[in-house]
Amino acid sequence: MRLAKSTDLALRVVMRLAVAGDELCVARQVAEDVAVPYSHLAKVVNRLQHLGVVETRRGRGGGLTLTGAGRTASVGWLVREFEGAGDVVECEGENPCPLHRACRLRSALRAAQEAFFASLDPLTVGDLVGPPTGPVLLGMVGRGPGPAG
Repeated sequence: MRLAKSTDLALRVVMRLAVAGDELCVARQVAEDVAVPYSHLAKVVNRLQHLGVVETRRGRGGGLTLTGAGRTASVGWLVREFEGAGDVVECEGENPCPLHRACRLRSALRAAQEAFFASLDPLTVGDLVGPPTGPVLLGMVGRGPGPAG
C-alpha cells in the first residue's frame, strides 16, 4: 500500500510540531523544514486543524502548534482520516471489473488495508518523535533563512 502525498505530509508536519513542544512554529518555516511547498502545507494544516490535531494562530506572533489531542493521536487514526475508507482497488466506475460481483480479491485487499491501519493504531504522534527521529527533526529546524509567515 502506498500512502497519499497528503498523508505523508500530515505525518511529517505533526512530527515536526511534536518536537517543538508548546512553541509556536511559523508555517513557512515548517514547510521549509519538511521540504514541501508552502501551498501544500497550508492545505494539510487546514485539514489537521479541522481534525483537532493542530491549532493555528493568525497574525503577528501567530503560528502552528500541536494540540493535546494531536500529541496523543493514534497514527492509525490519522492515516485513516487522510487515506479515507475507500477500496485499495477500484472495482467499479467507468470501466468496472467483470469480476466485481464475485471477486474474492476485493475483500482480501480490504482486510489487508485494515490490518495495515490496525498495525499503526498503537503508535501515537509522540511515539514517532522518540530517538533517533526526534533529534534528527530538531537538527532540521531552521536550517536556513526562511520567509516569515
